[in-house]
Amino acid sequence: MKDMQTIFSGIQPSGILTLGNYLGAMKNFVDMQEDYDCFFCIVDQHAITVPQDRLELRKNIKSLAALYVATGIDPEKSTLFIQSEVPAHAQLGWMMQCVSYIGELERMTQFKDKSEGKEAVSSALLTYPPLMAADILLYKTDVVPVGEDQKQHLELTRNLAERFNNRYNDIFTIPEVKIAKVGARIMSLNDPTKKMSKSNPNPKSYISMLDDEKQITKKVKSAVTDSDNTVRYDTENKPGVSNLLTIYSLCSGIGISELEEKYKDTGYGPFKSDVAEAVVNVLKPIQERYEELLQSKELDDILDTGADKANFVSTKMLKKAEKAMGLGRKR
Repeated sequence: MKDMQTIFSGIQPSGILTLGNYLGAMKNFVDMQEDYDCFFCIVDQHAITVPQDRLELRKNIKSLAALYVATGIDPEKSTLFIQSEVPAHAQLGWMMQCVSYIGELERMTQFKDKSEGKEAVSSALLTYPPLMAADILLYKTDVVPVGEDQKQHLELTRNLAERFNNRYNDIFTIPEVKIAKVGARIMSLNDPTKKMSKSNPNPKSYISMLDDEKQITKKVKSAVTDSDNTVRYDTENKPGVSNLLTIYSLCSGIGISELEEKYKDTGYGPFKSDVAEAVVNVLKPIQERYEELLQSKELDDILDTGADKANFVSTKMLKKAEKAMGLGRKR
């Protein structure tokens, strides 16, 4: 019997993470590792569902690993590893494809969005949700912290686990979805109706976790607000200001209502300057630790240890799943 519940989370190494990734996910991971058995995976096999430059991909993998540790993920408390270094993920991914239906995969919103208007798309764009299911199910995961945009995939993971359990043997834990109530969706700076994303071609729309103080200040000061000039949290009528309030609150630890009171008699100028300062104060020590990790052997040691543990745990579950399906020889 497990001493504590298990959490699994995976992030694609498809570019430098944004402030939204940190506030919406990674900041929460640091707190979770105190109370859960955490597996944090750099899902590089998911990244290749679209073409990648091999050198850029390897650079992004190492950069993401360094950011995980720099934000406070402790390898003594959590398991950090690279997906492609644990073969059980691809192996169980194929097995989960075999219990998936084309219709349910075609209904995935992300597949529709990424394939729309294209003459040819990789078959992996259609079939990567079963690989995501495998990622999660290999570790007897109890809880999966995700943003709203991944909720549909988690429901599919639950369905596939239940289908496998009913058809073969009851071996998989049915994971629960955990969506952060505050900060789960940090929005774009230049279009606060859309989520902040590192894939946005306009760099003014997001704050990279590696942006320097000057870049951060410039981006925050140019962030879209409105003509009302009143600092008030109202996502429907003031999405830009509400987004900045959320960012400020999460970076400073000050409640939104307290911030509203603080800036009730000021305009957006002083407010934006203080938002930028709060962001810089959060990111600067992370950036310093990040550079330190990239210059040392420590990061490789952490990833080697993580891969060893992930291989040990995942192989046991893979063998159970293979036995349940009748694969291999009876021993």
